[in-house]
Amino acid sequence: MSQKVNRHAANMLVDTHTHIHNPEDCADSADGIFAHAHEQGVDKIITIGTDPADSLMARDFAEKYAAKGEKIFWTYGYHPNCYDENGRQTLQSDLKVALEAIKSPQNVGIGEIGLDYHFDGYSPEMQRELLLEMLQIAQDQKKPVSFHIREAFDDFWPIFDNFKLPTSVLHSYSDSKKNLREALNRNLFIGVNGLATFADIAHAPLERIILETDAPYLTPAPFRGTMNKPGYVRNIAEWAAEYYQVDLGKVAEITTKNAESIFKI
Repeated sequence: MSQKVNRHAANMLVDTHTHIHNPEDCADSADGIFAHAHEQGVDKIITIGTDPADSLMARDFAEKYAAKGEKIFWTYGYHPNCYDENGRQTLQSDLKVALEAIKSPQNVGIGEIGLDYHFDGYSPEMQRELLLEMLQIAQDQKKPVSFHIREAFDDFWPIFDNFKLPTSVLHSYSDSKKNLREALNRNLFIGVNGLATFADIAHAPLERIILETDAPYLTPAPFRGTMNKPGYVRNIAEWAAEYYQVDLGKVAEITTKNAESIFKI
């Protein structure tokens, strides 16, 4: 895209979903990742847990770099495809650890959690069991949720409707227009990432989106084939400005306000 970036507007950008806390996944150093984000006008980042151990790694990472002045936050998550019989055996003790961990001042939510029926070899019953446990924590602790739902909305909606949650997010939405309407009717916000720059997917109104990269995954065009970085949320914002036919400042203003409201950052 050829649109020039207004630096004042770009400084308002937030990356609401990354996995930059695990050095095994990120080829760049954490210092380099933060420096690149600041260069691109992204100064608030949320890093997302995917299982009990990974979530504690996210906590430690966020607390370490927050102490250095970075605006970095984290969530406690348990991805449905990370839950197996071993996890089932330790679930109750893991949940007790989770309740302590989310007392961290940098914790801003629960996620990513959800249902994923795309791959064989994972038990839908166990996924639903885990989701119920995690949603109970989110409801009790009044924490917003980052949801990962793939090919499982028919099971997800009845579960979701049984809980009273703070305003939450469907991460990396790429399902039908029907389920998008269902999400909007339930006051869910939609996480827009690099998929939007190269895939034909349904889009929510600008007023109902937040921006995310899913770094180091789902790198947006024109950087596909390289490691994704939080700084590339700027490219997603530029895509959104073009798609919604507004200037970049408007995209930054709306999506940042949404992110700050949902996650209290």
